[in-house]
Amino acid sequence: MAEKTNGVAAPAVNGRAYTIIDHTYDVVVVGAGGAGLRATLGAAQAGLKTACVTKVFPTRSHTVAAQGGIAASLGNMGKDDW
Repeated sequence: MAEKTNGVAAPAVNGRAYTIIDHTYDVVVVGAGGAGLRATLGAAQAGLKTACVTKVFPTRSHTVAAQGGIAASLGNMGKDDW
């Protein structure tokens, strides 16, 4: 059974309604993989109020769980001569 909280129905969890809290952000990043966390960091460093939303704990994100590591194209590297 849902109860009303500030005019918004709050679904019951274990028979108890939870409180809905409104938040306001300039940027909301969905996903805490490598790209999502980098986007979140960049937006926060730019002075924007930023949130990062993930469905799993950040240390369990796909980037962290990658078995083979992550490849990057680095234009600043010298020619490979070995």
